[in-house]
Amino acid sequence: MTGEPAIEGLRQRKRRETRARIVDAALKLFLARGYDATTVDEIAAAAVVSKRSFFDYFPSKEEVVLAWQDAFGEALAAALAARPADEPAPKAIEAALVETVGHAAAQADAFAVDALIQTTPALKAREHLKYVRLEDTLAAALLAREPPGADPFPSRLLAMLVSGGMRLTAERGRAAGQPAALGTFVQAVFAEVWTQLGRFAEAARR
Repeated sequence: MTGEPAIEGLRQRKRRETRARIVDAALKLFLARGYDATTVDEIAAAAVVSKRSFFDYFPSKEEVVLAWQDAFGEALAAALAARPADEPAPKAIEAALVETVGHAAAQADAFAVDALIQTTPALKAREHLKYVRLEDTLAAALLAREPPGADPFPSRLLAMLVSGGMRLTAERGRAAGQPAALGTFVQAVFAEVWTQLGRFAEAARR
């Protein structure tokens, strides 16, 4: 891809900052008071915006949490874009994942927010949307590494596999009590994913 990166205007920057402030305020309230006990009015007051402004950014409280989750996909896409252009896609995405997961795990309250999602029915019911959106973000980032006009199928397939692998990694991580060496844990899980895929391919050829 060519061309200069887009320059963020003042209006765009203010919207981004306001959106981030709403997300930050909401998550702090959710963790302190519980998701169901927190109202939109309280979130708006904590973020110093009007209730109407809240709904300009988010149609519901659930969307605030999804926005927090989307930030991981955006960071992963950025890490993937920074990998060497000639690096094979599976290696590039694994390296980007290890980097992004390590950074995300270091963020304050990351595990607490995940625990909140898992124990709140309204949020848990929408958990699948996180992986659908992650898959779409990854597919676009992978396709951007390919030559113009490339068949999108391989990128979409790899994005689907990685998204599914991330879901299984998260499940294993919770069962293991969130291992301290999370980057190494992710590498181990994906080594198993690639091994199992190879076995499936071998079995299909018999």
